Amino acid sequence: MERRQERDGGEGVAGWEPGGRGLRLRREIGLWSAVSLTAGCMVGSGIFMSPQGVLVYIGSPGASLVVWAVCGLLAMMGALCYAELGALVPKSGGEYAYILQIFGSLPAFLVIYTFVLLVRPAAIAAISLSFAEYAVAPFYPGCSLLPQAVLKGVAAICILSLMLVNCRSSRLATMLTNVCAVAKVFSLLVIVGGGAVVLGQGRGYTEAFLFAFHNTTQQPGRIGMAFYQGLWSFDGWNNVNYVMEELKNPKQNLVWALLIAIPLVTSLYLLVNISYLLVLSSNEILSSNAVAVSWGNQVLGAWAWLVPLAVALSTFGSVNGIFFGGSRVCYAAAREGHLPQLLSMVHVHRLTPTPALMFTTAVALVLVIPGNFSTIVNFLSFLGWITYGTTIGCLLYLRIKNKNLPRPYKVPTVIPVIMLLASFYLVLAPIIERPQTEFLYIFLFLLSGIPVYFLLVYFRCQPKWLQMATLYLQLLLEVAPTIKNVD
Repeated sequence: MERRQERDGGEGVAGWEPGGRGLRLRREIGLWSAVSLTAGCMVGSGIFMSPQGVLVYIGSPGASLVVWAVCGLLAMMGALCYAELGALVPKSGGEYAYILQIFGSLPAFLVIYTFVLLVRPAAIAAISLSFAEYAVAPFYPGCSLLPQAVLKGVAAICILSLMLVNCRSSRLATMLTNVCAVAKVFSLLVIVGGGAVVLGQGRGYTEAFLFAFHNTTQQPGRIGMAFYQGLWSFDGWNNVNYVMEELKNPKQNLVWALLIAIPLVTSLYLLVNISYLLVLSSNEILSSNAVAVSWGNQVLGAWAWLVPLAVALSTFGSVNGIFFGGSRVCYAAAREGHLPQLLSMVHVHRLTPTPALMFTTAVALVLVIPGNFSTIVNFLSFLGWITYGTTIGCLLYLRIKNKNLPRPYKVPTVIPVIMLLASFYLVLAPIIERPQTEFLYIFLFLLSGIPVYFLLVYFRCQPKWLQMATLYLQLLLEVAPTIKNVD
């Protein structure tokens, strides 16, 4: 491996630092690929399934549309805060990189501990199961209960296929993201167009708008749970921050990608929800496990099969986006010594973080076995907003401690303040209103990371067999250490 580095270490070899100092990830993500990555990760299974959950918790159609609009606004404000942090800390890793730089090693380790072992693999597992459900459904017509073994097998195939794509080439992964993003936007436009046709023909359920706010809940906990359901559909607004070191002209393209993608997705979500409310009554939405499929059965007739296909394609693209961004966080943490060194290495020819991708795949496959989509959304959102709130706190801390720090891009202080207050509300309101044992389990899982940190990171108690395994796996996988892209 050392001889190969000496031979290939000169200028002109893509991915090598001039002078042979080490490997780095290629900057292959342009503006439109960044827009596709953001929109592609946001538009997953949520918009096809979550409208029911929002309506269940909030109680009225009008209030549900308000929830969707506010979710989009929160995503936009959070993304703008992250853009400023991305300009100040131009490293891959998103929340992990910012918390490490500003609050130190232990908080950052707790973030990566939950991210690597729970958050991203669970999201991949949940969305892959959703993909499997829609991909398998046409082969079991009239069957309301699909075989679990088949579903989990298809979900595993989805995960393994996308691992191979991402290991093969970052450019191939971004091309797949671009194709899926276009298909997603087209499918949402079909739903919007179908609602417009129904409205033009005078067949819509206009009573949903005549009594728009009837039965709206006043309970803070239920409002928080409604936001959890809606915000799940916006999850992915921060994915570009995970790949900062692969983004071309990051200080400019990061902001523009967010300003294009998030308003586009928010507008489509609002129009799609209006289309649902025009075609389906509130009771039909509440009784449907897949709102988009019910909509397709009433509007598209013989072409209703297009909806499950669109959802399957949408979820497939979302899993690819999560893979692409999530493996970079794993890679960034390993590079800082918070995960095994092997996970910080990239393939010497393909320049992809192969070990990190394989590790994420292994954990996701384990979680597919007991996984269930409907039970995972609220608790991932709860854990996610703890992390988001901590990250926004980093930005406010810098505003107080380093007022004169050069900032290529700066948001008004009121935006991070609003985001921090929203994070507190979304974390505390459901616990106070409807305390559940699962929330306690999440806190215990977080606390379990503290002894792990001191044992493995602070005192560096690493067995010799792990070092030997790292060496052999490095040779087997043809991977090498990297340097940081911060230019």
